[in-house]
Amino acid sequence: MSDVELVLRSTRVITPEGTRAAAVAVADGTITAVLPYDTDLPSGARVEDVGDDVLLPGLVDTHVHVNDPGRTEWEGFWTATRAAAAGGITTLVDMPLNSLPPTTTVDHLRIKREVAAAKAHIDVGFWGGALPDNVKDLRPLHEAGVFGFKAFLSPSGVEEFPHLDEERLAAALAEIASFDGLLIVHAEDPHHLDAAPQRGGPRYADFLASRPRDAEDTAIARLIAQAKRFDARVHILHLSSADALPMIAAAKAEGVRLTVETCPHYLTLTAEEVPDGASEFKCCPPIREAANQDLLWQALADGTVDCVVTDHSPSTADLKTADFATAWGGISGLQLSLSAVWTAARDRGHGLEDVVRWMSERTSALAGLDRKGAIAPGRDADFAVLAPDALFTVDPAALQHRNRVTAYAGRTLRGVVRSTWLRGRRIAADGEFTAPEGRLLTRTP
Repeated sequence: MSDVELVLRSTRVITPEGTRAAAVAVADGTITAVLPYDTDLPSGARVEDVGDDVLLPGLVDTHVHVNDPGRTEWEGFWTATRAAAAGGITTLVDMPLNSLPPTTTVDHLRIKREVAAAKAHIDVGFWGGALPDNVKDLRPLHEAGVFGFKAFLSPSGVEEFPHLDEERLAAALAEIASFDGLLIVHAEDPHHLDAAPQRGGPRYADFLASRPRDAEDTAIARLIAQAKRFDARVHILHLSSADALPMIAAAKAEGVRLTVETCPHYLTLTAEEVPDGASEFKCCPPIREAANQDLLWQALADGTVDCVVTDHSPSTADLKTADFATAWGGISGLQLSLSAVWTAARDRGHGLEDVVRWMSERTSALAGLDRKGAIAPGRDADFAVLAPDALFTVDPAALQHRNRVTAYAGRTLRGVVRSTWLRGRRIAADGEFTAPEGRLLTRTP
C-alpha cells in the first residue's frame, strides 16, 4: 500500500459485489484495492472523503456524434467531452458520420484522431463506418483499432454516409464476421418509411406516423436473419419500438450474437408530452408513446435490452425548425443522461446499481473496454461522484455542449454530479474543468 497516491472514500461505493462503505485506493491512475471504509490509510496518500455522496464508476457512452472535423459548428471534441465530464461520463465512443470526412477509411480515422488528440477532456474511442463501397476498408480499420462498424439500413440524413441495401449488408457483414468484428446498426426499413404518410408541418403526431414501428421491426428481423446466417456479432442501435422485443428475446435465447441499446429520451420522454413545433424532441427513430416506454423499461429489467446510451446528436439551433419534416433529427443528452435515467429509474423501483450496469458495465463490455466499467482492482480509476437525492432544474445556459438546445429544458431531475475523475484525477467539479487529459483509445486485440 506504500505506493498508493489517492484514496477516495464514501459511505456508498458501487462495486461489482454491491454497494457498500469503502475506501478506494489508486496508484498510477489504476484502482489497486477496494478496502473497508475505516481501513488505516497509508501515510502520504491524499484522502478525498465524499461522505454520503455515491461513488460510481465513470459512465461509458458508446453512441456519441461529435461531428469534428467538418461540422464543428454543430459540436466538437472540446465541447462534447466537457459536457460528458460534467455528466459523469469518462469514456465515449465517437460515431463515424456527421464529421467530414466520415470515419470510413484508415486515413479518415487518422484525421479524426489528430483532431481529437488535444481536445479530449475524457477518453475517446472511435467506431468505423460500413458503406456500400468500402468493404475493402473494413479489415484495415479493424486492425487500426476501431471498436466496430456503424451502418444504416435507411438513409442516414447526410449524403456522404449512404445506407446498405440487403445485398451490401450481407457483403459487409460477411467481411466483418470473418475477423469477428462488431456491426452496429441503425435499423429502420426504407420501404416502410417510404410507404408511411409524409406530412410536413409542426404536428408531432404527423412526424410519429412517418416513422412507424414496423419500419424498425422489419429491419431488426432482417438483421437477426443475417446475424444467424454469418454467425456474426450485431448490435441494434437506439431501439425505440417495443414491438420488436419478442423477436429480440427469442433470437437471444436461440444463441444469436445480438445486443441491443436504448436511449434516455425513449425512457424518460413520451410522444404524448411533445409539444407541436418543438423539434428539440425530434430524433430517428422517434420518441413513442408511454405504453411503449413501459415495455422498454421491462426489457431493460429482464435483460432483453442490454444498455443505455445517449445517441448525442446535436446541430445548430437554426436546424431545429418548427417543421418536424425538415428539422434536424437528434437529441443532445451527454450532460444530463445520468440524471435523466436515474430520475426515471428511481421512480420505477430501480437502484443506482441498475443504472451503473446499463450505462457503464455493459457499455464497456460492448466495446471491449476491460479497464472501464467497474470499481475494482486493475480498472482505470474513473469515477463519478453523485448526490443521488439532490434536485435541479435544467437550465440550457448551464450546459456544456456547443449548441445548448435540449429536450429537457425546464425539467426537474434528480441526481447532481458533484465531480468526475479520470484515472485518479478530478477533471470536472462545480462547473470547473481541468485542461484536457483524455486519451485516445483503440480496440484491444
